[in-house]
Amino acid sequence: MRRGLALGSATVLVALLIEAARPRGGTSSMIDWDEVSRVARARLGGDRMDGPHRGRTAALYRRLAAALEEPLLEAVGGLPPEVRLPDFQALDRPGWLDLNLDILRRVLEPLLEATRVPNSWLADLGRAGLDRYVALLLAFLGRRVLGQFDPQLLGREPVQQALYLVEPNVAAWEATAGVPGRDLRRWLILHEMTHAWQFAAHPWLREHLNVQLQSLVREAIAWRAVGTEPWRVLTAGLPAQRETVRRLQATMAMVEGHGNLVMNLVGRQILPSFDRLEEAYRRRSGERSLLELLIWRMTGLELKLEQYRIGERFARTIHDRYGMTVLNRVWTSPETLPTEEELRRPDLWHRRVVEGR
Repeated sequence: MRRGLALGSATVLVALLIEAARPRGGTSSMIDWDEVSRVARARLGGDRMDGPHRGRTAALYRRLAAALEEPLLEAVGGLPPEVRLPDFQALDRPGWLDLNLDILRRVLEPLLEATRVPNSWLADLGRAGLDRYVALLLAFLGRRVLGQFDPQLLGREPVQQALYLVEPNVAAWEATAGVPGRDLRRWLILHEMTHAWQFAAHPWLREHLNVQLQSLVREAIAWRAVGTEPWRVLTAGLPAQRETVRRLQATMAMVEGHGNLVMNLVGRQILPSFDRLEEAYRRRSGERSLLELLIWRMTGLELKLEQYRIGERFARTIHDRYGMTVLNRVWTSPETLPTEEELRRPDLWHRRVVEGR
């Protein structure tokens, strides 16, 4: 009897799955951006900054940035003629969400358009799960991100790069950590301005990242070009994707690691409360709830932070041994960027790039 019941239940389940997977006509994207936005906004919360408040806050950022530009450029090596760093803007949490939804759509839309799926109940279920995952991740980050530089990757010309601080998050950390607000904002501005310098002084960097992203998209949809031989994707496409991802990760580790190094080098020289800020940052990184730790690990953010720490150790090692001029050799061309292995062994990079061996 129990075997018959189990067999009958399995038959019903199979029938339900077949029905759930039955195409209903037409296709749709794997992500519903309107639903992602709705769920993320509900989870994120936060009020909009009114226009005058946003304007006053942005004006403060720009005054602080103007005073910081000279010591920053003295540390990193200046800008080409006629090149300037973008202005800072102030964001609230909903504004940060709008910005990053736009970035995600810009980067992912080519992939999503090439991988549209037939409409079915099963596709709806999978889309709902993916929508919720992306929304919850954005809501989590939207309460923690302090600043951001948008290099307009895969954006249309002319490129309008921009610098941001997320004022409600900065103010909340200022109150929790008990650190001087003016120095905190100057410290964060230094970090984001360093990223702006990396891209403004080395225009090839943005194009290099664009090429890597475009390559990743092409490799991800390569299965459509192999017809009835999907095994080619398993034996050729996936290794190519992994190699592209490794190159992207190595580049971003260098970008972030260099940004942290410069922020701390210049900050130590000009910020009276630098030691308090650094200690507050260490505490912030270490004081995570069990839920936060789970989110960091499940989403891969913990691995991303570890890669950035590796990038910072590389930058610190080269700078301390050979100086900023040698470290800046990483920004000469795509070929002088450190590889994943060289990030962990800076001597290998120095031997290849500087010594020519």
